Amino acid sequence: MDTTYTYLALSSALTLLLWTPYIIARVFVWGLPTFLTNYPKNFPAEQPAPPLWAQRAQRAHLNMVETMPAFVGSVAAAGYFAANDPSLAQSAATWSAVFFYARIAHAIVYTLGVPGLRTPVYLVSWAAILMIVKSVLS
Repeated sequence: MDTTYTYLALSSALTLLLWTPYIIARVFVWGLPTFLTNYPKNFPAEQPAPPLWAQRAQRAHLNMVETMPAFVGSVAAAGYFAANDPSLAQSAATWSAVFFYARIAHAIVYTLGVPGLRTPVYLVSWAAILMIVKSVLS
């Protein structure tokens, strides 16, 4: 399960880091003094519009935040049951890696706005979670 937990930690770190692009964009759009003083005047009713790529980066981050509980739960269940089943540990490790790399690809594809790839890449990460759960329940 060490590999599975490594990918869980990497996925957690990815979740923490995915906010960085849109925060940096906000600094450039708002200006550093406004950013450091919290919000521009009349926020949120009025605010400088962030670039489209930054809006997509924010949505990629929020999508990761929404997906992490299912991933964490599936890995926790696999960790619990893998003590008696080495094949479960291997399966969970493989699908955890698939999840992590699919989430990196999702963030890149979403932020860059690559047409036609966002949903398929997301579905790969979603399927990885389902495969971990299937392994636990088998």
